[in-house]
Amino acid sequence: MRPLTCRWLTTWSIAAVIVQMVGVSVFMLGFFPVKPTLSGVSGPESFHPPDHVIHNLTTPPPHLKSLYQELSEIPPSFDRLILMVIDGLPAEFVLGKDGQPPSKALMDAMPYTQSLLKNGMAIGYHAKAAPPTVTMPRLKAMVSGAIGGFLDVAFNFNTQALLDDNLLGQFFSIGWKMVMLGDETWLKLFPGLFTRHDGVSSFYVKDTVQVDQNVSRHLGYELNRDDWDLLAYSMNILHYLGLDHVGHIGGRNSVLMAPKLMEMDEVLKMIHLNNIVPQHDVKRETLLVVVSDHGMTDNGNHGGSSFEETDSLALFIGPTKYASDYASATQNTAYQVDIAPTLALLFGVPIPKNNVGVLITEIFTSLTGIVLGITPSATIFSGPFEAAYIFMIRNNPFCVQLYLSVMPLFAPIYCLNSIFPSITSSFHTLAADDQQLRALELISWQLFRLLEAQLPGLFCRSFDSDGFSDDQGSGISKCGGAIDEMFCCLYINAKLLHSSWKFKTVPRFMDKDDHSTPIAAYHDFLKAASEWLSHRATDKPVYLLAYGVAAMISSCVILFTMIFFLCKEVDLIEKKLLSDKNRTQGWHLHEIFALGVTLFVVISMGSSSMVEEEQYIWHFLTSTMYLLLFRSIMQSFPAETVQSSVSVIKGQNKKGYFQMCSLFVLLVSGRILRGWHQGGVNWTNLPDISKWLEQAGSDHIKLIHFGTGLLLISLSLFGISLLKSKRNFILVVQLAFSIPGLLVLQHIMKYQDSTSTASSEATLLVQSIYVILGIMTVGILTALPWLMPVWISENCSSWTVYFPMSVSIDNQNKYLLVGLRDCIYLIGWAYLYFWCLLQMLLQQPINSMPILLLLVQILASMLSFSIGGTHHKQWVEVAAIYYLGMAGHFGLGNSNTLATIDVAGAFIGLSSHSTLLSGILMFIITYASPMLALLSMVIYISLKDPSSFVIPQNADYWHILKMMIGCPCLVPLCLNSVLLTAYTIVLLLMRNHLFVWSVFSPKYLYVCATTVCVYVGVLIVAVTGFYTCLVFGMRRKRQEDPFSNELD
Repeated sequence: MRPLTCRWLTTWSIAAVIVQMVGVSVFMLGFFPVKPTLSGVSGPESFHPPDHVIHNLTTPPPHLKSLYQELSEIPPSFDRLILMVIDGLPAEFVLGKDGQPPSKALMDAMPYTQSLLKNGMAIGYHAKAAPPTVTMPRLKAMVSGAIGGFLDVAFNFNTQALLDDNLLGQFFSIGWKMVMLGDETWLKLFPGLFTRHDGVSSFYVKDTVQVDQNVSRHLGYELNRDDWDLLAYSMNILHYLGLDHVGHIGGRNSVLMAPKLMEMDEVLKMIHLNNIVPQHDVKRETLLVVVSDHGMTDNGNHGGSSFEETDSLALFIGPTKYASDYASATQNTAYQVDIAPTLALLFGVPIPKNNVGVLITEIFTSLTGIVLGITPSATIFSGPFEAAYIFMIRNNPFCVQLYLSVMPLFAPIYCLNSIFPSITSSFHTLAADDQQLRALELISWQLFRLLEAQLPGLFCRSFDSDGFSDDQGSGISKCGGAIDEMFCCLYINAKLLHSSWKFKTVPRFMDKDDHSTPIAAYHDFLKAASEWLSHRATDKPVYLLAYGVAAMISSCVILFTMIFFLCKEVDLIEKKLLSDKNRTQGWHLHEIFALGVTLFVVISMGSSSMVEEEQYIWHFLTSTMYLLLFRSIMQSFPAETVQSSVSVIKGQNKKGYFQMCSLFVLLVSGRILRGWHQGGVNWTNLPDISKWLEQAGSDHIKLIHFGTGLLLISLSLFGISLLKSKRNFILVVQLAFSIPGLLVLQHIMKYQDSTSTASSEATLLVQSIYVILGIMTVGILTALPWLMPVWISENCSSWTVYFPMSVSIDNQNKYLLVGLRDCIYLIGWAYLYFWCLLQMLLQQPINSMPILLLLVQILASMLSFSIGGTHHKQWVEVAAIYYLGMAGHFGLGNSNTLATIDVAGAFIGLSSHSTLLSGILMFIITYASPMLALLSMVIYISLKDPSSFVIPQNADYWHILKMMIGCPCLVPLCLNSVLLTAYTIVLLLMRNHLFVWSVFSPKYLYVCATTVCVYVGVLIVAVTGFYTCLVFGMRRKRQEDPFSNELD
């Protein structure tokens, strides 16, 4: 068989990676397309039926406002809106959970808000948010009523202007003046709409104080002005970001949470007392709406689909009493997208064109009662006189107009109110019924237009309802059949019942069923349409999905072909150079299991529960893998050696027992790491080591953090001291390595406090550490191959064991190979040590010990593989280390939900927000373990003796390079390629699954990010190996070595 050349291997590897990148991009473009929307904005046509044609005319804002009020037939309930957004506030903090009120501590933290709820002055809703639960898409949902695409989670860090129809645009079109204070996301979504604004960055989560003070400092001034209609605070509209930042730093139970809730309660109290209660100007009614964009998990993060993350708040506060008791004010549920249409109808503007929400009926009925003058004691009276009067009213438009314009002052003259005084209350109720039905009619028209755009075959004008009559012969259809037929049936039912109500010639208030029947019909249609539009998977272009999957499969085939031929070449050379005693024969159990790990993971991806709890799979498979390696070492011992302890100490199997000790340390470390965090989704409430330490107090955590840093520095200095080089050179390297380590310890002792705001001194220190680590890493990589001294003892006895007797290599080449190994060893230690120091800075303090345990696991694994004794195939060893990195990823508390991403650490050392820098730091934190495993491949190469590279006679440096980095680069690429391709197919099969957006799609983003991590790690290993070999080849050429011609 013709052996692979280094150039051929490199070319095809790069080609496979490029094909894979193209395939992933094409698939994501097809699977996550930009959500299709109706173009334009809603106008006067939204107040007419879908089949009504109206030409949009340019109308000045004042006239447009009057036109909307006339067409809507619903008098605006309010003239001014204060929208207060408390970022990250879970609804259960205010309203309780499962019918139970909040805890006493939470109620004491917001006494004024609780008093409003108890007195019925406020009505609260658990407004369920759709995933992903991050700020920008949730703000879009609240103001447009539309559910954005899943990839909005990526756009959350680089917000663009919202072009879809939305409430703020509608308010602006009728001449409203708007003010925004808070999260600058609003300024990016709605540029140019605000008369005055003061935005703050939402991503600098270390700031929990100033970010809210920047909002409140303008509050008194703005509330006393009368030139605004909509006052928008940021994080979304008085967006107060501090509570969300408190959660990111310390979780739900942070000591800063109660003071922050009290601060928000005082702000709400100020607004209510100054602008809601003293309604002196009856023409300027103000509505206060307090909302949150999302909730938070126990550790304060968000982004996923759990109840804690989707449980957002919607609190409506007006000038009068709405609820009869505390339960009716707090035990209500709605969807976050329902806020937009409800506010649109309350303020008399068109419903946004792409809205999928429905009317919050209870709120609309309660708040519109203010305009109609309805009180809770209003009742419907019956009797012949009242019936005759209502009959007269509905046939006397002048009386109706007079009543609505001047209320009961002059209407009695024309409507006999002096004769029948109870008529006023009855007519109020009748008008309220008409307005509620009109509101439901407007929303049904808007959703029906959206259905027509999504279902081109929806054509209800020719729909025959006669064949669908119910048993009572009412002419109302029983709806079923195809989806378009069902929607037509529901829509026509509501339309017919409403028409019957409007044109009925008998008094409508005499029979409450006449009113409830069309309302129920509208609710049936709206519920079905809203749910279908909300959960419907976007149409996906099949050809893009097919091209993407085909490209990824092709990349898999290329990579596996190369690794097959490379392993085949190694196996053929091993047969010639290594004895049967030192090499494995056939397939062994641990080799079969190494391949089976990938198969097990692929099979588990088809289950949503296994995706949510993937950490159990990796911990189990990794532990089993190393137990099988432990078993293979045990089986390599002769029976008499196992029975004799003396022979164990003095015999030749000493190395084997040292391998067993290394694997034992690895397994113990893995068990501790497994119990450090209860990851996943369903079992995070179970006790673990991290929760126990957090309960013990921050002082214990800081002590562990500091001690871990000391152990890390000591371990690295000891590892460097094992290098067989000149003593002075080693001391210089150790001194250089100590500098960043001591700076990290200084930062831990002085500034590593989860409850403190980052100071300028701490930021400057962290930035200095970043610069030092960067300069030292680049400097060691570029300069060390030129400066590394080559040292071997004169008799070379300690190194002759590394070269088989059949390999003919002169002493000079042997010296350079040893120098190459020493150089790569030192560079590898620099990578591991500096990466761990960086994690000590960025990770949560509780994760410092897991970082050290991961390093111990990797070092123990490489030590076991490099000692000698039992000889494993190199691809098995590389795969085992790669699996350690994947298990460690979950051991650090990560999961397949976006909520476990550590946002707080992404701003350590940043003096101002930078999307690029914070994104890089977030990636470094999240993929600390996989990258550590990939970087360890550099030191793994150096620890393997030259016989492991199988150097044949007349070998050149290109062959050495291929044998050194071939498997360490190709194996991770192959394994990741299989997982990526398999999960892409799984996602395609699950595209209509109930949890496609909440479980499978977030997992796919993690898989793609893991692919980027593998690319970066493999690139570092390849560049390090290539550059080091190139430099040592040039050094050999200077000594006029005969092999120098091979480099030309």
